[in-house]
Amino acid sequence: MSTYLPTIKQLQYLVALHEHGHFGRAAESCFVSQSTLSAGIRELESLLGVTLVERSRRVVRFTALGEQVVEKAHRLLREAEELSDLVQAAGKPLSGTLRMSVIPTIAPFMLPHILPRLRKERPELKLLLREETSQDAVESLQHGRVDCVLLALPFNTGEVESAHIADDRLFVAFPKDDPRDPPDQIPPSMIDEGRLLLLEDGHCLKEHALSACNRPELRASATMIGTSLHTLVQMVNNDLGLTMLPEMALNAGILNGTDVVARPLKSANAKREIALIWRKNSPRADEFKLLAEELKAG
Repeated sequence: MSTYLPTIKQLQYLVALHEHGHFGRAAESCFVSQSTLSAGIRELESLLGVTLVERSRRVVRFTALGEQVVEKAHRLLREAEELSDLVQAAGKPLSGTLRMSVIPTIAPFMLPHILPRLRKERPELKLLLREETSQDAVESLQHGRVDCVLLALPFNTGEVESAHIADDRLFVAFPKDDPRDPPDQIPPSMIDEGRLLLLEDGHCLKEHALSACNRPELRASATMIGTSLHTLVQMVNNDLGLTMLPEMALNAGILNGTDVVARPLKSANAKREIALIWRKNSPRADEFKLLAEELKAG
């Protein structure tokens, strides 16, 4: 039996280097100097008697064994997090530190209404927020970088538990005085496939919009260019096309000061589900359910 066991800190350094692919950025994410992180990984390699990372002046490359060790390290770090969570869950609910990722098509529209109330009603809760696309947020959850994720479903989240927050209808946004402006709803058949502007890959709202329209030709011809909903609105305001917006963005005033009009999309599934997700069997599940109720009340 080995007399040496890796420390949590060494595994954190190794995982950070694998995530960032750069010693400087990895050290910054761990709040240590580059020399400290590098020394920690070298010590880990020395005591294990193996090479985990191949170093050159420009490239950081993990060996095959290094990749396996990183995968195992992710699991060990998650177990360590859950050990801490187990203790914290036994205390006062919604207190202490809670790390939550939020997707960009929710964060600026929902959080400003919720955070002031949470700070007032849950003063012992330290909510650390991280804005990420859906894919990156789910990866952060699985790797233990965050405790829960506020996102929109449907989306491939893997093995998680979830709590429903709200349904968010989808609207079609287009320039004012467009001759095809119906009085109530816009059917997908009225969407000009050559003018549809959507968010870049990685944003689940793109898939929600395309699925709601159920027109394969839109997927082939739509322009995936926007990095944010605000960017898309400005493009529509300059008569460069039309786009899809969630109702929460409209309610938050995203169209204020523009000549953009929005009408509901007429489709059986013209909505997305806002939900809070967390790792399956998490000892803080009850706490996350309580947080979901707080978010729903907002």
